[in-house]
Amino acid sequence: MIPKKKLLIATDNFLPRWCGISRFLSEIIPSLLKHYDVTVIAPDFGSFKPEGYRLVKIKKSRFGLGDYVAPKFSFRTVKREVRKADLVFTQTIGPIGSLAIYYSKKLNKKVATYIHSLEWELVPMSTRNIFLRKLLYPVSKMFTKFIYNKPDLLITPSGALSDALAWRGITTKKSIATLGVDCDIFKPIFGRTREELEEINKLKEELGLENSFVIGNHGRLANEKDLVTLLRAFKWFRKNHKNSKLLIVGDGLESIKNKFSGVEGCVLTGSKNNVHIYLNLMDVYVTSSLTETTSLTTLEAMASGLPVISTPVGFIKEYIKNNKNGLIFNQKHSFELFKKLESVKRDSKRASKLGFNARETVLIDFHWNVTSKKIVEALRNLS
Repeated sequence: MIPKKKLLIATDNFLPRWCGISRFLSEIIPSLLKHYDVTVIAPDFGSFKPEGYRLVKIKKSRFGLGDYVAPKFSFRTVKREVRKADLVFTQTIGPIGSLAIYYSKKLNKKVATYIHSLEWELVPMSTRNIFLRKLLYPVSKMFTKFIYNKPDLLITPSGALSDALAWRGITTKKSIATLGVDCDIFKPIFGRTREELEEINKLKEELGLENSFVIGNHGRLANEKDLVTLLRAFKWFRKNHKNSKLLIVGDGLESIKNKFSGVEGCVLTGSKNNVHIYLNLMDVYVTSSLTETTSLTTLEAMASGLPVISTPVGFIKEYIKNNKNGLIFNQKHSFELFKKLESVKRDSKRASKLGFNARETVLIDFHWNVTSKKIVEALRNLS
C-alpha cells in the first residue's frame, strides 16, 4: 500500500472555539483523512479531542482584537511542522497561517490557502474604535496583498471573491470551492424525528419560547456582526408584538452580551454544538453583518427552511434574491430591518414561501460533498 502524503492544516481558528472556520474544518477534515495523513496546527482554545488526526496546539498570546485572542508567534513549532509535511493547507493569515505560508515557501513546500474572509474588511470592523479602524484598514490591506501573493493556490468560495482579490493585485492562481451545508442535519422542523421534536419542545419550555414569535441569529458575538442593529429593530418590533423573543445562539464579547442583558424578550444561550436544533426554534433568521464572505450561518438557516433577512454583504448578495428566497436590508438600518420583520410576521404564507425557496437554493447550489471533492481535487493537483 502506498503511504498517504502528509498534509498540514494551519489555522488561527479551531475547535473548541466555534466560528465559520472551525465549522468548515470540522466538515472537511473527514474527507481529507481519506487521502492524507493529517496534522492540524491551531491555537489552544481549550480542551478538544481530535479524531483521526494529530493536533498541535499553540498557546494564546495576550493580544486580542474584538472577540478574538490571537495565538503566539511560534516560529520553531510552525517551521518544524511545515518541514514534516508534504503539502500545507492554510486557513488564515494570523500568526500561525502567515508563518505556515512563509516557511512553506522557504522550505519549498506546496501551499494552498482557503480564503474565509476579506481581512482588510474583517480586521478593521472587529473594533468599534474609529481611529483604530482607520489605521487598521490600510495596514491589513497591504499585509493581505503581501501574504496572499505567496501561496501556490488560493481557494475561494465564490468567483466574486476571486475577482475582488485580483482587483487588489493578488495574482496567485485561484480555484473556486463553494461552501456547502449538510442538509440532512440542517433541515426544517417538519423533517425532524420524534426524539428531535421532543428535544425541541423541551428547549422551548426551558428557554421560555412557547407561543412566541422567535427572531434568531447564531454565530460569534463580534463587532462586525452588528448585532446592535438587530437589537434596536427587535425593541421596536416587540412594542407591537409582546409575545416575540430574540434568540441569540453563540458567544463572544462581554460588551455585546451586556447590551442584550436585561432587555425583555432577549435570550442568549452561549455557544452550542447542536445549532441545527436551535434553528428549529426560530421563526425568522437575521444576518446583520457589516462584512461576510459566504456566511455559513446564513446558509444553515436557509437549509433549515427559515425566511432569512440579511444585509447585502459578501457572497450573500449573490445567493439571496430579494423577495424570492430571502429579504435584504441595508447595513445599520435598524428601522428598515424592523419593517422587514413586520412583513414576515404579517404574512405567514409569504414567510413560508421564502423559507421553502431558501432551502431549495441550498439543496441545489451548496453541498458539502461537492465542496470537499473540489478541495481534495485542488490539493491533489497541487501536490
